[in-house]
Amino acid sequence: MNIIEINNLVKIYDDRKSVPVTAINGIDLNFKESEFTTIVGPSGSGKTTLLNMLGGLDEPTSGKILIDGVDLSQLKSREVIDFRMRNIGFVFQAYNLIPVLTALENVEFIMHLQGKPKAERLQRAKDLLVQVGLEDRMNARPGKLSGGQQQRVAVARALASKPKFILADEPTANLDSKSAETLLDIMERLNHEEKITFIFSTHDARVVAKAHRVITVEDGQVKSDEDYPEH
Repeated sequence: MNIIEINNLVKIYDDRKSVPVTAINGIDLNFKESEFTTIVGPSGSGKTTLLNMLGGLDEPTSGKILIDGVDLSQLKSREVIDFRMRNIGFVFQAYNLIPVLTALENVEFIMHLQGKPKAERLQRAKDLLVQVGLEDRMNARPGKLSGGQQQRVAVARALASKPKFILADEPTANLDSKSAETLLDIMERLNHEEKITFIFSTHDARVVAKAHRVITVEDGQVKSDEDYPEH
């Protein structure tokens, strides 16, 4: 079953002060439930732009993105924010944790925005931090955590809202090799055991090696789309 359908997607950046740049040029793609997919390509290929549009962080110039049949382009900006909060999880290169909140509070925060009862969101936040191996760091603030630990908090936070899928933009870029491998093992386990869909954008060969599907983007177009079901 497709959870995401992309039809003839185009993104042109035109600030009227310079030559327009076509970042995405007529992409058609589908993503199914439980995928562990990596989007790769050289810098400037359009992969991050594609991820941003999938997440409702950027608007297409033309074309459609359907998530469970919902056309993002037909939603008002407030509706997009609400839809994103309830359906899409994000893991960013820079972690983007709230520095004054503990790991537990960072994971809990999106559920607070969703209006979940306090007892429910606290229990889920604790359970998620245990799943990512941070049961002993729940009360630590980001400044007291290593980069790898902060990114694991970010993964737990992305899972907190029970999203349809998680978008991870260069999630290992700021991590040492050991931390990157640990993070990838956690995400692969969550994909396998919990059937959570992950879509990565990356340059990291370690991420590509774990992927079950690799989509190569160049000059704003899909150049190849390969499945690796044996992984």
